Amino acid sequence: MEKVRRKMVRLLVISIGVMMAGLMAVLYTLVHKISDRPLKAAASIVSEAGFASLPGKEITGTIALPIGAQINNQSLSGSRILMDITLTDGKRQTVIYDIAEQRIIARFAVTNVQ
Repeated sequence: MEKVRRKMVRLLVISIGVMMAGLMAVLYTLVHKISDRPLKAAASIVSEAGFASLPGKEITGTIALPIGAQINNQSLSGSRILMDITLTDGKRQTVIYDIAEQRIIARFAVTNVQ
């Protein structure tokens, strides 16, 4: 009976060791993915935009909007910027600017429908 008990204890110790090693591998992977995410997201935006990824260098450019236009809101998705603007005559537009192409690719008038 003592011999069977020793085998069971040894099996228990080995099983716990394997489970602990697996748990440590999963935790390491999670921490590595979480800590690496912001860097990869920034790198993907830069690579989608067609710019070289140079450490310490900033990406600059100019977006030509109508004179007197005010940007109410903007959003970035990949290499595209969506801007909600108000023109000088009070009309609103939604503009999509592509960073890679460095041009406005779409312009939509925002109106009220009755």
